[in-house]
Amino acid sequence: MRAKAAPAFSEVIHSPVRLRICGLLRRGTELEFAVLRDTLGVADANLSKNLKVLSDAGLVEVRKERSPSRDDARRLTWVALTPSGASAVEGHLAALTQIADGATTDG
Repeated sequence: MRAKAAPAFSEVIHSPVRLRICGLLRRGTELEFAVLRDTLGVADANLSKNLKVLSDAGLVEVRKERSPSRDDARRLTWVALTPSGASAVEGHLAALTQIADGATTDG
């Protein structure tokens, strides 16, 4: 069970594709690029661009490894939330809940 996060709206996460990426990764699993791409129904370039934004913000970790089932040099790309990314997602979702509930905040 996750600890309740303090609401913290994130402009980085809020983009529709990035929010969906974070939602898929929120379960604490690492997902392969093609799985993310196919699940989200986006083009490779669109997913790559959004993963770069999340990675540059320190919210996701992207790693590459050789595929044991391939004979060529292509590698698989794996994506996971960082610990700070997981906290940011929970905070963003808490902020969205506040907004949906009609709550107001100062600032």
